[in-house]
Amino acid sequence: MNSSKLLDKAVHQFASLPGVGRKTALKFVLHMLKKNRGDVNTFIQSIIDLKEQIKECKRCHNISDGELCEICSNPKRDLSTICVVENIKDILSIEATEQYKGLYHVLGGIISPMDGIGPTDLHINSLVERLEKENIKEIFFALSATIEGDTTGYYIFKKMKNKENLVISTIAKGISIGNDLEYTDELTLGRSIANRVQFSFNE
Repeated sequence: MNSSKLLDKAVHQFASLPGVGRKTALKFVLHMLKKNRGDVNTFIQSIIDLKEQIKECKRCHNISDGELCEICSNPKRDLSTICVVENIKDILSIEATEQYKGLYHVLGGIISPMDGIGPTDLHINSLVERLEKENIKEIFFALSATIEGDTTGYYIFKKMKNKENLVISTIAKGISIGNDLEYTDELTLGRSIANRVQFSFNE
């Protein structure tokens, strides 16, 4: 307990964030106390605006300020390629490599029976619909190198393998088996995307 209940309450809120311990939370709170009221209000308002105004891109399910995210609405992107990812953090990781200029599709998770997550819980149907409506020549999977990631890729592959003139590929296995995509360094991830290979699954 701190000497102030207000201080302790603020520390508790910051410590509820992922990866933030109480010591780090206390540093954040003390830093905020040093800032002027205007800066604090701006900080708070940005969080409120984020919560109340952020949208989901109706095309790829990325976060967006409008109906379409900045990637989907950018005419300079390669509109013939879709990179299938598990979550929004994976888009940020891939964009940081500067090795990919196509579109994305966020599944919102991966198939995991142990966690009660099945295909219908993910944005798979909307991916199939995109292939019907858009002139897509390649989709490639940038999913975590885990059993769940492979299972998800295989499920989608089975639904699309009969599509004519569609290349289905996956990132090269420069990523260690069992690793989540977000924890892979940019150089390894970038090379894996640039050297992606045709998708296959040993039944």
